[in-house]
Amino acid sequence: MSQEPGGDKPLILLSNDDSIDAPALHALEAAMHALGEVWVVAPATEQSGVSSALSLHDPLRVRRHGERRFAVSGTPADCVYMALHKLLPRRPALCVSGINQGANLGDDVIYSGTVAAAVEATLHDVPAMAISHTSGGRKHDFGPVAQVAVRVASELMQRHMPRGTLLNVNVPRGVAADAPIVVTKLGRRNYERRVSEQRDPRGGAYYWIGGSEVDFDDLPGSDCNAIAAGQISITPLHIDLTHYRSLEALRQWFR
Repeated sequence: MSQEPGGDKPLILLSNDDSIDAPALHALEAAMHALGEVWVVAPATEQSGVSSALSLHDPLRVRRHGERRFAVSGTPADCVYMALHKLLPRRPALCVSGINQGANLGDDVIYSGTVAAAVEATLHDVPAMAISHTSGGRKHDFGPVAQVAVRVASELMQRHMPRGTLLNVNVPRGVAADAPIVVTKLGRRNYERRVSEQRDPRGGAYYWIGGSEVDFDDLPGSDCNAIAAGQISITPLHIDLTHYRSLEALRQWFR
């Protein structure tokens, strides 16, 4: 895969989990040109809910979709890995994943392909953020949300975060691009735990898992509460999953 020479502008990597053809990605791409040289490496098809899966047992195919735009036949994490180690001409100053068409709040960050792309960049010590919008409609105007991404990205590029830390941003429907941003913790969303059994034309069983959101826990200061109040939420996430307060108690078990 041919690579282009480096330039004076900072390189900004964009990815998502809604595919390279997602309208929200196009809106983000247009806005992020204000901050640097934009490269897009995104999945060829929708990859929602795949978390940080890597395609270790399947070959990946890469296709150009225009200047500095590549589609990868894999997951969001695959896309960022390929970008950093094969496709980009130099190290990016920032990775932005999104705009996801639907919120990523609370427990969603465990499953989200959007967040996973930012996590993969963080694992490689590239400053990263994920941004999502509560509207899932493909015809929505994502311009204001993209401008929120520019606001946060500009600060992140100047100030940086501690190693192993990324930002998760959620923007509610109808909020202006210059609306205040609230710093939050992760909340807890509650979903229907459903398995729907169906039958194929030959009588074999197949299943659909998952269900719609029922409600969320009322946790003051959480991202769920902020979005419910119509506020832009930004949450710092840390890839170190150690629960430090349990360390000493656990040591007592085996002392």
